[in-house]
Amino acid sequence: MKTNRLNLLTLAMAVLLCCNSKNLIAQNNSSADSYSNIEFKMSKINEPVIPNNTVNLKDYGAVNGGYVLNTKAFADAIDALSKKGGGKLIIPPGIWLTGPIILKSNIELHAQRGALIKFSPDKTLYPLVETNFEGLNTWRCISPIYGKNLENIAFTGNGVWDGSGEVWRQVKKSKVTDSQWKEVISRGGVLNKDKTSWYPSEVFMNASKGADQNVRPDLKTKEEFETIHDFLRPVMVSIQNSKRVLFDGPVFQNSPAWNIHPFMVEDLIVRNVSVRNPWYSQNGDGLDVECCKNVLVENSSFDVGDDAICIKSGKDKDGRERGVPCENIIVRNNIVYHGHGGVTVGSEMSGGVKNLHVSNCTFMGTDVGLRFKSARGRGGVVENIFISDVFMTDIPSQAISFNLYYGGKSIAETLEEGGDKIVNKAMPVTVETPQFKNISIKNITIKGAQQAVFLQGLPEMNLENIEITNLIAKAEKGFSIIDAKGIKISNLQLDIEAKNAFEIYNAQNLSLKNVAFNPSSSNTITIAGEASKNIDLSGSNLSKTTTVDKSVPKKAVKF
Repeated sequence: MKTNRLNLLTLAMAVLLCCNSKNLIAQNNSSADSYSNIEFKMSKINEPVIPNNTVNLKDYGAVNGGYVLNTKAFADAIDALSKKGGGKLIIPPGIWLTGPIILKSNIELHAQRGALIKFSPDKTLYPLVETNFEGLNTWRCISPIYGKNLENIAFTGNGVWDGSGEVWRQVKKSKVTDSQWKEVISRGGVLNKDKTSWYPSEVFMNASKGADQNVRPDLKTKEEFETIHDFLRPVMVSIQNSKRVLFDGPVFQNSPAWNIHPFMVEDLIVRNVSVRNPWYSQNGDGLDVECCKNVLVENSSFDVGDDAICIKSGKDKDGRERGVPCENIIVRNNIVYHGHGGVTVGSEMSGGVKNLHVSNCTFMGTDVGLRFKSARGRGGVVENIFISDVFMTDIPSQAISFNLYYGGKSIAETLEEGGDKIVNKAMPVTVETPQFKNISIKNITIKGAQQAVFLQGLPEMNLENIEITNLIAKAEKGFSIIDAKGIKISNLQLDIEAKNAFEIYNAQNLSLKNVAFNPSSSNTITIAGEASKNIDLSGSNLSKTTTVDKSVPKKAVKF
């Protein structure tokens, strides 16, 4: 009996020591369900392992109230944990004003419910660092939350992280109410000549004139960038070249530029978070996953000013030379209330994107629902994309959009300017030519959109092997299919207002089967383009088929 008691005591002590040495964050939340029904091989994502040490921010001199800068308290608390090998920093209820927080490995930042971490609007607290933004290597102000070359990082709890983005961003008068505009200009800053845009400063306004989507490629040295310091607004959370990163529980809001930007992170989990920005916030993306491997984004909500969940891999030459794709990504069970795109791939995809699963997501009033975008000059391949069970309402432009002529504007802005026109001039295929292929989209419901589906490739590099199955759509316009091949569309229920439900230009090897129309809906198809061939409409249930372009080869269409 004594021997058994000793053995049990020894076992209990061993378990206790093990538990005290390491703590796997939210282990029970990572279920096998997150990896079920995935169309590609993907190992389970490794979660952060955090030592079981705990400190409280208040123990390092932090002062509640939002009027005392607590930058040193955060740094001292993180240093104390780091010296012990890592652990959990508890941020208690209160308003905690701070400058940039520099992360270290093996740290969990646990913001308790009622905690508001407010980053200082004093831009002098944010020195310039070499970093990556908009897919390019450049200099920016350091992010409010910054970490590089780390392992085991976690953001937990139900507190709020606020980036004070209102002091950093340009605001367009057309995007806000009169009362909001009065509040904006009361902050100081400057207006442009016609008083349609507000800028935080004259330096910002002048620096933006020479920018390529917020990056100044003409400047090279740190000293040159320092002259436009005020213009170089950072992403709020920047974690680079790191492993095992977790976001679970908090609210992230009001970012200077993008909100959360994991860059070259392996084993990334984002779940149970709320990501918010004013809908008018310039470049106010929600989550930009760039050049990352093994990613899970689930059970989260987004209400932002630009793309909500965005998959990227670098831009043009910088992205191609880095050559790090974004791969093995699961996006499921998320809600997007506002954004330029619900789930977006690109436009910075020069390193490639592959193995992306999206399922059970709801988009309400997003500018676009599923958005794929790129442009000549990018290069890169987007392939093996699997999307299912997506539900969209009140989409003001295209519910599903493939646009390889992206020019830096939202689709709504592009449509207002008369964009999305057919471009029929092929260019030589080079390393700068982007390619989108092998994409499956099924079980989609669209209740209200300007257009249901817009598929446009390049004349020299068509969209290839895209399959759309089981789609229900009520929209003003139906399908546009331009410079695409190997397109398979089946099992549609359409309620379309436009004269033609389908507009096809230079499509090859296209099949359309099992289409049901609302009794009052348009059921006419238009086919044009000399490159159109092998179009099978025999199972399409179209009562009217109109071929309007005499350049379409004879026998190209099977009715």
